[in-house]
Amino acid sequence: MNESGAQLQGAAPAGETETVLLRELVSLLRRNRTQNREEWARRITQAQLLTAMSQEEVFAEATTVYDNYVEALETGTLEALDAYARDLSERIIPRGVETHEVIGIVLLLRDVLARSLFAKYQTDFALLNRILDAYEPAANRIANTVAVGFVQERERIIREQQEAIRELSTPVLQVRERLLILPIIGAIDPQRARQLTEQLLSAIRTNRAKVVVIGITGVAAIDNNVANHLVQTVEASRLLGATVIVTGLSPRIAQILVTIGVDLTKMNTVGDLQGGIEEAERLLAYKVVPGGTASAPA
Repeated sequence: MNESGAQLQGAAPAGETETVLLRELVSLLRRNRTQNREEWARRITQAQLLTAMSQEEVFAEATTVYDNYVEALETGTLEALDAYARDLSERIIPRGVETHEVIGIVLLLRDVLARSLFAKYQTDFALLNRILDAYEPAANRIANTVAVGFVQERERIIREQQEAIRELSTPVLQVRERLLILPIIGAIDPQRARQLTEQLLSAIRTNRAKVVVIGITGVAAIDNNVANHLVQTVEASRLLGATVIVTGLSPRIAQILVTIGVDLTKMNTVGDLQGGIEEAERLLAYKVVPGGTASAPA
């Protein structure tokens, strides 16, 4: 949370005059609640913001945000508004609502409320100025809290989605008892290589695996760092008691492994995934029976 609990007026306590002005401001905004909400929702539609939501949804959310906004002005704390803004962000981000839309609607609300103040106090400029002096710092704080909260929530969701994609891109599959397969497709960067190792070692321990077949047919190229990581993964698996069979080595990747000094005679390599599975079954003493299935070792 960025500003929750912070006093709207800043570090210094609000003076009595400012407190009275804010109280009057809150009273005015509550009296004008209906027309301000309707005007805000109309401006949101006119500006083509929150287009992923229906007009009924926009008005319902506008009502809740408006009430939380006024409460923040009244109490001087942003906790309720910040919590609602994050909840709203979590619901609307998957629907495609962008950051500029959220910032846009907050600025529109600020404008709608400011216009209502002009309409009320336009005949008394001195009082209008004092009201605006009390209102604007609070409004800026609120706008900043909502915008930053949305951006942070969006970044959190993006990180979770990226993590989910990475997990899906490195599936560790148990095809038989004590036998795992890890087919790798696409580019491998250092981050993905680390995740691959962590997932594989965890799966070896969980499944008490004895043989792992790593298929890299779908990997076009790797650099020296990732090649080293692959070798370390094989060694770490061996320490956990699992034999690793690497399948689908391309000439380019084989050349890199030789260049960085990997002794390929110590690495079990097989031409393709099917050959790797057959070799794994041999190591596990599975017997192939008619019909293409394998029976468990006696």
